[in-house]
Amino acid sequence: MEKPVRFGRLIRCHCSSIITVSFLPFLLRFSALCRLATPADLREFCVRVRERRRWGTRWRFCREGTPVGDCRCLSPCDCRMDQPTRISSPYRRQRDLEAGGGRSGDCAEGESSDGPFDIPSTKHVAADRLRRWRQAALVLNASRRFRYTLDLKKDEQVKITLQKIRGHAQAIRAAQLFQAQCQQPNGISKSPIPSGDFGISQEQLALMTRDRDVSALGEYGGVKGLAELLKTNLDKGIHGDDADLLARKNTYGSNTYPRKKGRSFWMFLWEAWQDLTLIILIIAAVASLVLGIKTEGIKEGWYDGGSIAFAVILVIVVTAISDYRQSLQFQNLNEEKRNIHLEVVRGGRRVEVSIYDIVVGDVIPLNIGDQVPADGVLISGHSLAIDESSMTGESKIVHKDRKDPFLMSGCKVADGHGSMLVTSVGINTEWGLLMASISEDTGEETPLQVRLNGVATFIGIVGLSVAVVVLVVLLARYFTGHTTNSDGTVQFKAGKTSVSDAVDGAIKIITVAVTIVVVAVPEGLPLAVTLTLAYSMRKMMADKALVRRLSACETMGSATTICSDKTGTLTLNQAYACGRKVGPPDSNSQLSTSLISLLIEGIAQNSNGSVYVPETGGDVELSGSPTEKAILQWGIKLGMDFEAIRSRSSIIHVFPFNSEKKRGGVAVKLPDSEVRIHWKGAAELVLASCTKYMDANDQVVAMDEDQKMYFRQAIEDMAARSLRCVAIAYRPYDIKEVPLDEEQLTKWALPEDELILLAIVGIKDPCRLGVKDAVKLCQNAGVKVRMVTGDNVQTAKAIALECGILDPEADATVPNLIEGKAFRALTDTEREEAAEKISVMGRSSPNDKLLLVQALKRRGHVVAVTGDGTNDAPALHEADIGLAMGIQGTEVAKESSDIIILDDDFASVVKVGKSTMVVRWGRSVYANIQKFIQFQLTVNVAALIINVVAAVSTGDVPLNAVQLLWVNLIMDTLGALALATEPPTDHLMHRPPVGRREPLITNIMWRNLLIQAAYQVTVLLVLNFGGKSLLNLEHDTSDHANKVKNTLIFNAFVLCQIFNEFNARKPDEFNAFKGITKNRLFMGIVGLTLVLQVIIIEFLGKFTSTVKLNWKQWIISIIIAFISWPLAVVGKLIPVPETPIHVYFATICCRRRSRGS
Repeated sequence: MEKPVRFGRLIRCHCSSIITVSFLPFLLRFSALCRLATPADLREFCVRVRERRRWGTRWRFCREGTPVGDCRCLSPCDCRMDQPTRISSPYRRQRDLEAGGGRSGDCAEGESSDGPFDIPSTKHVAADRLRRWRQAALVLNASRRFRYTLDLKKDEQVKITLQKIRGHAQAIRAAQLFQAQCQQPNGISKSPIPSGDFGISQEQLALMTRDRDVSALGEYGGVKGLAELLKTNLDKGIHGDDADLLARKNTYGSNTYPRKKGRSFWMFLWEAWQDLTLIILIIAAVASLVLGIKTEGIKEGWYDGGSIAFAVILVIVVTAISDYRQSLQFQNLNEEKRNIHLEVVRGGRRVEVSIYDIVVGDVIPLNIGDQVPADGVLISGHSLAIDESSMTGESKIVHKDRKDPFLMSGCKVADGHGSMLVTSVGINTEWGLLMASISEDTGEETPLQVRLNGVATFIGIVGLSVAVVVLVVLLARYFTGHTTNSDGTVQFKAGKTSVSDAVDGAIKIITVAVTIVVVAVPEGLPLAVTLTLAYSMRKMMADKALVRRLSACETMGSATTICSDKTGTLTLNQAYACGRKVGPPDSNSQLSTSLISLLIEGIAQNSNGSVYVPETGGDVELSGSPTEKAILQWGIKLGMDFEAIRSRSSIIHVFPFNSEKKRGGVAVKLPDSEVRIHWKGAAELVLASCTKYMDANDQVVAMDEDQKMYFRQAIEDMAARSLRCVAIAYRPYDIKEVPLDEEQLTKWALPEDELILLAIVGIKDPCRLGVKDAVKLCQNAGVKVRMVTGDNVQTAKAIALECGILDPEADATVPNLIEGKAFRALTDTEREEAAEKISVMGRSSPNDKLLLVQALKRRGHVVAVTGDGTNDAPALHEADIGLAMGIQGTEVAKESSDIIILDDDFASVVKVGKSTMVVRWGRSVYANIQKFIQFQLTVNVAALIINVVAAVSTGDVPLNAVQLLWVNLIMDTLGALALATEPPTDHLMHRPPVGRREPLITNIMWRNLLIQAAYQVTVLLVLNFGGKSLLNLEHDTSDHANKVKNTLIFNAFVLCQIFNEFNARKPDEFNAFKGITKNRLFMGIVGLTLVLQVIIIEFLGKFTSTVKLNWKQWIISIIIAFISWPLAVVGKLIPVPETPIHVYFATICCRRRSRGS
């Protein structure tokens, strides 16, 4: 008989062909928990694994644990009988990182466009499309330019890594089950091993959950026995005091997993060095330094090369600091995204905690749309279905019951509700291992970022061409003897000039040409989007909106319509029962004892909420949805003892509230074995199923048409008062007809006919303060607000009138007001036409909302959608901007959304008054980028023209390399910080939405920048060619006069840019100083730039090749710059055509082609 060996050794010896070395530490965590097996047994297992991997066969096991096909069951079907029922997930997102899903390959809008930079939406765009624009971009520093875009290579690696981890985890589980099959009958006992203050160890809990070992759970005494070992009360949870929580964390760990640290400042510094042009400049600086020291000595010869090197280092350091600060902002926002809050039961009450504060032993209620926050076992559940795709990679739903009670962290609740006992947290869960093994890529390009890369590429090509022309002209003039010094001597004489002098002269020319490229290629332009988005996201977070996708922040500025929920978004979500109908018109208002008893039973049992009564007295605490809490509150007023009622009878089966059917039911068994089925839901729908009602004498009376009409009228009257109407009904049921088998009971459809009406309750949910102003502001901004609600049409109409979505009675009719089923019945063409006119849709299903979004998008709208339920996920995902509710929203809805409204307030979508929000910030992002483009292009055009004209005409450039690098710093980094962080103004909300295909550079911007650039070029060229006479420098030495002239040109040029930054703030407004004091960052950067410019001119002349200016020359420089202000005001009086310039030129070209053809 062979000697048993440890499984870890066998893995290393025999499984090298199926397990890669990189995953050995991961696998050994599992193998350490395995029992002993003989090498022969495990060699046989490895052979089988190889065979299945070779043919791609998935492992499946029969009830004894043997792989399917190797067991000796009577038929293949026998092996599958214990497999849980699986159905496709209806709401899974197209891209699920943890599920191993890549970017959706769905063709997005604009997918067929020929231009690589023409991507109107990056939400569903294919990876090939993203790769295409990257390849087309002219980039000097790829690591910096693409830092905040999706890492396509890394995305693919993450998918492969996840598949490997899952595959190896399944192989380990297969090994353990195979080993258990081969084990001797007198194997090791599974008795619990105490750990710390608790009766079971973490290893045993983790092994039981990972293997889904029902037999081990049975040996521990089932869920009740396990709870005793963990010192947990299944009804009241753990004590939850500090000492208890600390003890559990020390024994079982915390619900966190190790994350890879963010990049340090030194990494950003290293990336800033990667710019090709800066590398060339450093090489040129070193060469110039060596030659300068060789020819002029170290005392004077290091200035030229040293000044260039210092300027390059300054650019790199400032760039790295700016990028590092952005990175820290994104890290903080990502932490906020991951910090999910959920309810746990502690000390008998439901309390909200962070997912990081979950501990082993916690009792957690689970509802549809929730994320399972840790590994655990099911305590109780009703129709509980879990989407395990995040762990298995397959879009399947698994129903949980006693046969399969194990829940895995990271999975989503697809249907039903229940409660779970936490058994493992953090790194001890498979989810924790997965998350610790991959690093999340938060990069994502936005449409504006892609378009700006196109603009930067075009400008870069022009700048590169100009630099080549300058290089060729200057080198030709230099080596042909046409370049002279300031004293008139020729710089290069063939055969007479030394090699070192010739090389030094050539290096200076190359340095100037390369510096022109640095200035001309606007590397900072696409990154300015990230800067303004990071700033906007931080400000939006303060205004209760968490941005999950960067692109949503800018896309919101293009939104033309918002499809909003009613409950909790337009209303306060603070419902209370304020009206009821419990009988016909002649009935007494006093409720009978029997009716109260039935109502209390129905309210207590058919509820997903809870009631906590403090033992020390005090106010009763209610939990659940606002509607649930309102009905529970009414039940308490009727004398309901929640816990006593629920313990008096047992629940047989539950039909959870369904947004499609808009009702929920429960079957309960009373102590006398009587069965009652209670229903609660949309009043008119439940009423349609009622055939009887209970009168004032406690008699069940058949409901004729007149009485039914009376109740319908009561519902309409309540709805007209903006009340949500909920009907409560029940019916007795024969216990003999209740299925006995658990599997049949799971599939049992609760009877919903022949109901007995008990009451119709009117629930008031008042409109939020400020919503009417917010809706009006949206309408003024060209954004139509539509209400899409599951409530009664009349209730929706009343709320819409109150909120200002509908005008008083004028348009409160069809087609502005429509019911979901009527919209659903239309053809696609009719639906598109109707969608344009719809203002309110009542009694809508989540699918109706999805159809409305699709119809509006086909009509060319940019659609924003608010939602909170799991079934809203498809509409949130389909919309251009999905807005999920942070309080009432489920985790599924939040994951499908782009922005989370943390306070559930519609006014947060477009805050009124001084505060700002999603629409305003979305428009602000676009406006700020346009300001920066106008400012940067003005600098580019002026600098390029001045240097090109001067180079061609005189063979010299007025702006040298160090000066151009300083201008580049002002233009790129400091300019972006100043202009990209401008707060939004009310003026933005008086414009129409920004079209997706509108040009980035508008006619207004062209007018402004051309006027400023023409002015700067004219003045500075006049100074360049006639500066000596204009400045009375004829009597100075030629060298000094030339330096003074060039210094004045440099100083005036920089001051023009500083003054022009003010003009760029308000491209279409006369008052460029409006709100200037609110942007302290702008004022600080302008002040810093001005101070540094004075220091450069007055104290750093050796480095920048400048001389000190007297006060008259400073005044001249300031006057030249100051004129740009009145010039901008005059320029804004010049009208511009509405048709974009590029369309005008395209039309002319088409006409010429048509004439030629």
